[in-house]
Amino acid sequence: MFRRRREPVPFAFVAEADRFRSNVTPPPRESLSMTQITARSLVGLTVVAGLVGSLLFGMPALQPYKATGKAEQSQASEGR
Repeated sequence: MFRRRREPVPFAFVAEADRFRSNVTPPPRESLSMTQITARSLVGLTVVAGLVGSLLFGMPALQPYKATGKAEQSQASEGR
């Protein structure tokens, strides 16, 4: 009933791309070797360890400072 209006495109193949279907299947993926799996695991563990370490070392810096003992006074106020 209602026809969708399409905007003009500069290249004909772009307009035809949504109707094109290929009958060629891509080649299957090669399986990863044990070395590649180990390397990817080590990289992942290194990244996770870095994030955890930065949290552990950064948490004390995020805590508010609480002075223990009496408040410090300047030497100028001692003689009063």
